[in-house]
Amino acid sequence: MSTATSVAGAAEGARQASRGLALATRAQKDRALRAMADALGTAEDRILAANAEDVSRAEAGGTPANVVDRLRLTPQRLAAMAEGLRDVAGLPDPVGEVLRGSTLANGLELRQVRVPFGVVGMIYEARPNVTADAAGICLKSGNAVLLRGSSSARSSNAAIVAALRTAVESAGLDADVVQLVPGDSRESVKELMRARGLVDVLIPRGGAGLIRSVVEESTVPVIETGVGNCHVYVDRAADLDKALAIVLNAKTHRTSVCNAAESLLVHADVAGALLPRLVPALQDAGVTIHGDPHLAGYDGVVAATDEDYATEYLSLDISARVVDDLDQAIEHIHRFSSHHTDAIVTEDQGAARRFVAAVDSAAVLVNASTRFTDGAEFGFGAEIGISTQKLHARGPMGLPEMTTSKYVVTGDGHVR
Repeated sequence: MSTATSVAGAAEGARQASRGLALATRAQKDRALRAMADALGTAEDRILAANAEDVSRAEAGGTPANVVDRLRLTPQRLAAMAEGLRDVAGLPDPVGEVLRGSTLANGLELRQVRVPFGVVGMIYEARPNVTADAAGICLKSGNAVLLRGSSSARSSNAAIVAALRTAVESAGLDADVVQLVPGDSRESVKELMRARGLVDVLIPRGGAGLIRSVVEESTVPVIETGVGNCHVYVDRAADLDKALAIVLNAKTHRTSVCNAAESLLVHADVAGALLPRLVPALQDAGVTIHGDPHLAGYDGVVAATDEDYATEYLSLDISARVVDDLDQAIEHIHRFSSHHTDAIVTEDQGAARRFVAAVDSAAVLVNASTRFTDGAEFGFGAEIGISTQKLHARGPMGLPEMTTSKYVVTGDGHVR
């Protein structure tokens, strides 16, 4: 069977399954989600063994450590995936929510209600946790999902999806609401991107190259999740103890994720007091600082280039610059930010308001680490991604963002 035929067959199966899922009650969907969570625990040994195969291949192939970290599953990470599914089961069902409604002058009753997209395609890189997160969010929001993870995670994803499909079926739903896209070749990705009419929306998650490729080549509508060149700006009115804690957390808490800080901006008025504390603290944590001439006097600091300021490192690296004022910080962010998450540390509410108004990013934080831009941290349950575009969703995408709407008009023999 050709790749095109295989992908089309999976998409047709998903389309058929989505019609039944659209009619499922919240109780049915929540029962399936809890069964999926239990199945991950039951299949823990198989999933971790499969993941060990993937990790071994990646390490043997010289894959960077930060990518291997994204790929690796542990009992704790697997338990967190299961807990994420249970969390989603506990959230309100967005399907059927009335967004607005009225009775028109002619007596017609008008309601705009949330409905599923139908079939969602996910194209993502080496993060097996996305497999469970996407399956759970799509199921709860009434969507069938076609999962195309990277070949580097093929053993992990196959084991996870096998467990999830068994659980979905045990809960009385069609197993085809959760499927892996057949094939490991680039051709299978292209066929998914061409499946307009069978797939309603594609969501890419990964590096800039993957996202750009999907956005530019797909005939299926795309919700663009962006890379995270996230900034922390320490203002002249910052509490320096808060600044130290926030920068260290934003950079070092977990480096291989899109909400990790990659760029540091420090107001010149506090640079003399902050940098002698912050530079050694970052370096003690293993961070390489790519700094401007103001930081050149510190041992181990690498001279920064414009390329450094524009880079999403996903590693223990950070670009750093001393700025003259708030406006220069904002201008730097306008030039280099990926519009994911940018933060200001300040006790000046006027400066905070100006920063929030001027910085055009999906999330703007005041006196908090960039690591908080996350669906679970926002109380949305497990997220399906963080959108940096402005249509149809922006920021962490939870259940409501995985729906569209339709109008329901009820009359009593009305004619026009």
